[in-house]
Amino acid sequence: MAIERAVPEALTASAPLLVVCLCAEWCGVCRDYRHSFEQVKLAIAADHPQAQFVWLDVEDAADLLHPLDDVDDFPTLLIAVGGEARFFGPLTPQPQTLERLVRSLVDNASARALADPALHAALARLRGVL
Repeated sequence: MAIERAVPEALTASAPLLVVCLCAEWCGVCRDYRHSFEQVKLAIAADHPQAQFVWLDVEDAADLLHPLDDVDDFPTLLIAVGGEARFFGPLTPQPQTLERLVRSLVDNASARALADPALHAALARLRGVL
């Protein structure tokens, strides 16, 4: 399974911030976006050293993502804050967009968790193997 962690420590349920980029190896936009994802990881780590960034190939991790495994738009991001999924969807592939989104979700204590049970199940499975 092609799960690559941008932060080496093991993921735990108490991780304050998890950013998962769902991409595909065959996707040229994804390959180009990988550098931007790494840039944002470094920028966020300056303020949130426990933040974990994971690059996940949707084809290699389909069993973990099911029924969310039919991701059609790349890159698609899953962002969890304090164990709750706060964002799941495609994002334009600019590093500034991702950084603004991540910071807004972390800084907004009143941001609601997403209510999709399938998303919560996929997040739990991801946390179990990362």
